[in-house]
Amino acid sequence: MGDAKQGELAGLKFNRSVRIEARGERLSDSGGAVLVREALERTGILRTLAESIDDPRDPRRITHPQSELLATFVTLLALGWQDQDDADALRKDPLLRLSVSERVGDAPLRDDPACEGSANPPVPQGLASQPTLSRLLTRLAERGRLERLRDGPRESVVRRMRGLTGRRRLQHVTLDVDALPIPVEGHQPGSAWNGHFHDTVYHPLVTTAAELGDMVAVRLRRGQAHAAEGACMTILDDVRWAKEHLADGVSVRIDAGMPSDPLLSALESEHTHYVARLCNNAVLDRMAQPYLRRPPGRRPAIPRMWLYEERYGAQSWSRDRRVVLVVLEREDELLLQHFWLLTSWRPDKVPADKVLARYRRRGVAEGHLGEFKDVLGLKLSSSPRGPRSEDWRSKFIGPVRPCDDPFFRANDAMLQLCALAYNAMHALRRLLHLGLPLSERGWSLRHLRERVLRVAARVSLHARRVTIIVTEATARYWKLISDQWHCLDASPAC
Repeated sequence: MGDAKQGELAGLKFNRSVRIEARGERLSDSGGAVLVREALERTGILRTLAESIDDPRDPRRITHPQSELLATFVTLLALGWQDQDDADALRKDPLLRLSVSERVGDAPLRDDPACEGSANPPVPQGLASQPTLSRLLTRLAERGRLERLRDGPRESVVRRMRGLTGRRRLQHVTLDVDALPIPVEGHQPGSAWNGHFHDTVYHPLVTTAAELGDMVAVRLRRGQAHAAEGACMTILDDVRWAKEHLADGVSVRIDAGMPSDPLLSALESEHTHYVARLCNNAVLDRMAQPYLRRPPGRRPAIPRMWLYEERYGAQSWSRDRRVVLVVLEREDELLLQHFWLLTSWRPDKVPADKVLARYRRRGVAEGHLGEFKDVLGLKLSSSPRGPRSEDWRSKFIGPVRPCDDPFFRANDAMLQLCALAYNAMHALRRLLHLGLPLSERGWSLRHLRERVLRVAARVSLHARRVTIIVTEATARYWKLISDQWHCLDASPAC
């Protein structure tokens, strides 16, 4: 073959009539970035965080305002760019530049050089670079700023709820609390080998609102943390916040291993009902033994289930509590299976079958956790390295607690940004579901990203106006979302 023309790439063997060219046009494969930014803008969560988290940089030398940096971080995470190095490769992407910028009109797409000696801040020539985003993460990890950042997911939940329901509070909300393993590679402060998951992990606690599907709070914990470590303080804090800002009535669903007498007693004193699964032990096995006998007669074609009411008090508990034994008949299995549920609801108010039905709805929350871990990637990689780390550690005598380690806190800050990205994507999914017919609903976040967010688009500039051109298939979904934008308009959280 002869030399290719400038901008023309190598041809294809299967069809020599196909020609591939690289042109300097405004093309993007991240068209949905504008939807993510609009969802964040409607709720106003990024603007609130940027105003409440102080920026110690010199205003005269700032190229990217803190609100733009937060928007860049959240938008890249929502679109699947978990690695900070991706920001360098995408710096000239027109729709990403347009989506994260605070400037209006076609100004984000104009590469006007900054005037020498001007009193105005420099004009950004693209997305923030990887070092700039890394310095932002370091600032967010500092005390005071990280605590404020942790309030971000909560505020996004309240604002979306108010816009969606058209009222200030829900009648009832259920909080699902579970532990989520996040595998890590290399040396991460606070990470450790966890024998239960057979991997080196972090083990954060995650709280979700069942009726809304949003992430309420995420708390990073060390890898060897037991499921109940810090659960009492975390759950009580989330319950009190939900009663104040979210709903009149609050109940809690918790995983096995978390129920402890301080937690259960505190929930009962707060008049908060709960349901949890209990880990089997010798005492519970002896209590279940009389009920594990199969009834006489031929087994029916449909497997059966039996529910039994009991009272149980662990040795560490201050009193006995209501438990429900669930006995299951499995197909092709000779022995009956069983597990125990612990609840604070009275039998005359919520019978055993209703308790089981409420607990089984935890499957939806576990699906949200799976999406959070799979779609967002959850790459936490702030590792200590270099002399700077050694100088910092030399100030401490003995081991450094994870909560004091700046690299552990940087990973915590990244986890909060991932929660904000998840809530933004979930908000777009809910808006899309409002416009779709019932038979087409049930989109996963991965499907949303592939069909709505990571789509090809071309940008056209004319008369200082920006036109985004997408395919007809993409435009259908974008219109369904845009018709429901009013559902995200809400007043600030209290």
